[in-house]
Amino acid sequence: MQLQLSTWQEIQQRLTHDVGILIPIGSTEQHGPTGLIGTDAICPEVIARGVGDQHDVLVGPTLTLGSAQHHLGFTGTITLRPSTLLAVVRDVVQSLAHHGFRRILFLNGHGGNVATVNAAFSEVYADISWRGGVAPHCHISSWWQGPRVVRLRKQLYGDNEGDHGTCSEISMTQYAYPESIKHSPLQGRAPAYSGIFDAHDYRQRYPDGRIGSDPRLCSPEHGQQLFAAAVADVADTFARFNTAKPTAMDTNAG
Repeated sequence: MQLQLSTWQEIQQRLTHDVGILIPIGSTEQHGPTGLIGTDAICPEVIARGVGDQHDVLVGPTLTLGSAQHHLGFTGTITLRPSTLLAVVRDVVQSLAHHGFRRILFLNGHGGNVATVNAAFSEVYADISWRGGVAPHCHISSWWQGPRVVRLRKQLYGDNEGDHGTCSEISMTQYAYPESIKHSPLQGRAPAYSGIFDAHDYRQRYPDGRIGSDPRLCSPEHGQQLFAAAVADVADTFARFNTAKPTAMDTNAG
């Protein structure tokens, strides 16, 4: 079930028996010569909708812009300042909490979002605690870290998976948008991760945008396998999250 394809009455009725929602969050940034700029938003969006369709989970609209300033050396990247992303997430959470949502899980597609999103949760908790209220339980979970996906990534790509413009995320977008598969003559595996300082430094270290990956191994068929694994992982995570009692570890975990 998708929030944006529902009426307010349908959401109000749903809240009488289910106070959980899944929010995809990603980024709009380069992913190398064969990776789509929207990769980090496409992956969690597609997976979240799969979870919603298969497991009757309410899915919110995708937050497509993230914290990606280190990719600004590559044309097409759009980034939010950390303070802007924090404010956006804070407003989203407080809007949902206002209506009665109490379990808000962000399904993440971009590692650079995690610290800022957790800081936004802390701001929400502080605001509500000082007012004497009860805060919603918030959490961020990255789709590629589920146990089924981790095993499959290792099985399919091994050390060629890389850290950015990864084989798994590009395969996922190839499955989701087969009409938009890109081809480019890649010269093997990209340089391994050696740190990142700023956008200029990133472009110098990783000239075509990839880090440690070899997307020549990607395929829509792999993407379909990864999609199925990710839907199962996220469904399990959401089911536990939507019923478990919040703990200090939960509210601060990434």
